[in-house]
Amino acid sequence: MTKDNEPPVDEDEELQDPIDSIREKCRDSSHCAKYLDKFNKCEERVARRPNTTEDCEEELFDLLHCRDHCVAKEIFKHTK
Repeated sequence: MTKDNEPPVDEDEELQDPIDSIREKCRDSSHCAKYLDKFNKCEERVARRPNTTEDCEEELFDLLHCRDHCVAKEIFKHTK
């Protein structure tokens, strides 16, 4: 153990950034479920129409906003 009661860091071991798992957890949360559902439905609709000008930008931004709001609450629990 180091002086701060932390286990020693193996220099060969690659550190993992927790933000990816937090983003996934937040995206899949019940709070963001409606935005994820709307985005997925839009993606399916656009994929079925080859000559559409529709994109899913609004749905994507709504989903990302929800996800990032959740991430902001969680990320600082993982900082030193």
